[in-house]
Amino acid sequence: MKSKDLQKVVLSKYENGDGPTKICRDLNGCVSLATIKRWCQMICRTGTIELSAEHSGPRLARTKGNIMKVKNRLRRKNGVSARKLSMELGISATSVRRILKIDLGLHPYKKVIEPALSDDQKVKRKRFANWVRTNFRKEDTLKILFSDEKFFDIDGVYNSQNDRVWAVDRDDADKKGGIHHRRKFPQKVMVWLGACSKGVTPLVILDEGTVDHDCYIKKVLPIALNYGNKVFGDHWTFQQDGAKPHQHHLTQQWCQQHFPSFIDKDHWPPNSPDLNPLDYSIWDELVNVINWSQVTSKATLIQQLKSSVKKIRESVVVESCTNWTNRLYRVSQNDGNYLR
Repeated sequence: MKSKDLQKVVLSKYENGDGPTKICRDLNGCVSLATIKRWCQMICRTGTIELSAEHSGPRLARTKGNIMKVKNRLRRKNGVSARKLSMELGISATSVRRILKIDLGLHPYKKVIEPALSDDQKVKRKRFANWVRTNFRKEDTLKILFSDEKFFDIDGVYNSQNDRVWAVDRDDADKKGGIHHRRKFPQKVMVWLGACSKGVTPLVILDEGTVDHDCYIKKVLPIALNYGNKVFGDHWTFQQDGAKPHQHHLTQQWCQQHFPSFIDKDHWPPNSPDLNPLDYSIWDELVNVINWSQVTSKATLIQQLKSSVKKIRESVVVESCTNWTNRLYRVSQNDGNYLR
């Protein structure tokens, strides 16, 4: 039965004294009770059932013409929001989203930030992946101590896309904590951390501001050496990236003289945070376990960093280090391109 015919039946039954519940039961649920009640209210007000264009419009919006409008607009520029498409094309935002998802089979993806790799860097990444696969057995890769430095500031990490305040208007939202204040020059701290299949090293706070090779040799490398020897014994490998203090000839000399083995500056590929478990997994874990509400100063930030590093889940560390060789295989197969 068509919608118009149903409306006529409802109108007739209501005029004969039937209530919405009985009408719904007589129609065997062809029309929802809520819809019948709304139609009956219309009959009381106007004597008939008149659906406004506002209600009927969206049901007709996913026409072939509108679908082609959206499709052609995306061909010109793909990076546009559903709201902007709605305003430009004169189609409701809800209908635009339905066209995108149901008719065009599209889903929204956030733009990601990744290093711009040169062809030479891609070659070096692929060469490194093949070098490891040739010179390291699987059990050897599980005895690599990865390391990295990272800056943390007292404002923490904020993602506006995932933080919402439900309110009746903007003023109400502001009163309920809808404003995230960020300092222009927040205080920050650099830290160093090592990670391997056995866990993470003690956290090293590098509070000097600029870390040169001398500071790195004196404050960081002995921590790495002691930890590696403790968990692995005499046979293990130290990893560091291509930062200037790491590449300094005195740093390279110290590593050669003290570590059982290390990945030197000529082997680790440049611009490759995606090949370091700390960068592609463990730092995010640390960020998430920090209680940022307790961070109000540089001193409290340092306190939180020291306590939170102990909360890093062992499973996250082990999995990220164990899967390292899989990532190298992917690099060798995708011509050295960046991994996500």
